[in-house]
Amino acid sequence: MSNIQIVTDSTAYLTKEEIKNYNIKVVSLMVNFQGKEDDEGLPGEFEKFFNALKESQDFPTTSQPPTGAFAAVFQEAIDQGKEVIAITISSKLSGTYNSAIIGAEMIDAEKISVVDSQTSVASLKHMVIQAQKLANEGKTRQEILHYLEEQKRKMGIYLTVDTLEYLKRGGRLSTAQAVVGSLLNIKPIIQLEDGILQTVGKARGKKKALDMLIANIPQEVKYVYIPHILNEEGAKELQAVIKERHPQAKVELEVLGPVIGAHLGPKAMGACYLW
Repeated sequence: MSNIQIVTDSTAYLTKEEIKNYNIKVVSLMVNFQGKEDDEGLPGEFEKFFNALKESQDFPTTSQPPTGAFAAVFQEAIDQGKEVIAITISSKLSGTYNSAIIGAEMIDAEKISVVDSQTSVASLKHMVIQAQKLANEGKTRQEILHYLEEQKRKMGIYLTVDTLEYLKRGGRLSTAQAVVGSLLNIKPIIQLEDGILQTVGKARGKKKALDMLIANIPQEVKYVYIPHILNEEGAKELQAVIKERHPQAKVELEVLGPVIGAHLGPKAMGACYLW
């Protein structure tokens, strides 16, 4: 058993099986929706939320995990004689990184490393699982931290949406922009770069939007993950095209949960790639 405990947050969207098999600790972000605050949850638990989102005029708000939640997980690992590496969602998307930093200072900062992944969703998940595999191989904390810093420079995420409604409701588009964009069937291309989500392009129609996603995947890619929201059929179609163009790459489907997905809405999907 490794003497390093890997910790992450819920936006990595690890499944229950992955959490158990890799012995990764997950600290959940919080979602406030329709007057109730709860943990974000895990893959397999998101469909009810997104179906309710479609029917509701309420828009969810999210918050980072309480500092005490990180501190409790860190303390448990330290009590077991382990060092800790916590890998979080981009600090420019959430206060989760800062919450983990404060939690580490409360326990034993010398034995705990907190890493700003500068990413989220499937790319974060990949980094977390690879870090745990390295820990299981007996790599030191410094060796794993070096891997994580190197991987940050070799990844990208592009996303697109089925409807502009949720970008409007989340404040990322004005009502006028959403109305005009919908009339013209505009699909924005959203990139996560340097830890920031930003619109980097627009396409007319779903097919052209997906073509733009695919065009951004580098030839030397090793892993491609296709995160989606209630759109497995569309994600599988995209998976088939990417496999044909990049036969050397491992291409898998993933899901998006409420914290990230609420701003994109049902049927959204994208491509997370690493090389």
